[in-house]
Amino acid sequence: MHDRSRRSFLAATGSLPLVSLVPSALAQGKIKAGPDTALVVVDVQNCFTPGGSLAVKGGDEIVPLINRIARGFQNVVLTQDWHTPGHISFASSHPGKKPFDSVKLPYGNQILWPDHCVQGTEGAAIHKGIDIPHAQLVIRKGHNPKVDSYSAFIEADGKLKTGLDGYLRGRGIKTIFVAGLATDFCVGWTAIDARKLGLGAYVIEDACRGIDTQGSLAAAWKNMEKAGVKRIQSSDLAVPA
Repeated sequence: MHDRSRRSFLAATGSLPLVSLVPSALAQGKIKAGPDTALVVVDVQNCFTPGGSLAVKGGDEIVPLINRIARGFQNVVLTQDWHTPGHISFASSHPGKKPFDSVKLPYGNQILWPDHCVQGTEGAAIHKGIDIPHAQLVIRKGHNPKVDSYSAFIEADGKLKTGLDGYLRGRGIKTIFVAGLATDFCVGWTAIDARKLGLGAYVIEDACRGIDTQGSLAAAWKNMEKAGVKRIQSSDLAVPA
């Protein structure tokens, strides 16, 4: 008897657990990305990795993992911080202020940052280790000189959109999985805004790194949980070897 027929016969007679006929990833409860899901890789740029002007500790460590995860997704979007010189979010644009101070702006409280990801500079380039040739779109954000934009969907004023939600809906995407930098800012805001826009959202924790200033990391996870964002590990995903 052929092996497949033998396995079917044994399963029918109760001699073989039905789970053994299920693909291993599903049998182990892994999440398999389908055509209605997308991986959003947030701001894995030189400025946010070691040696950059706003380096996130361990920011380069996630690059190989993101490349591996991306192989399991048909749809991949990359984002880039893309600031104008003298951007309003830069401490250098506010005399007497230093990085990580806060100021009140017309759209709310703004943490001030070192100059980073200035348009066309090497610091703004996507990290050279990112190798996702099938990525379909790069969303640039933060290019409005008067408004910051952590989220890949909506600028910090809560009004102006980047267009990402329209692109995803046009492609039939219902759920996004988010990885990148930094967990407590651009990753978290992207995931929360996805939920506000009616999309499912997962954050792949070990494929992200946080800044964690003034308790921002714990606050971000709390806000994500409240918004219905799901927190997972890369090991929860069905990814090709």
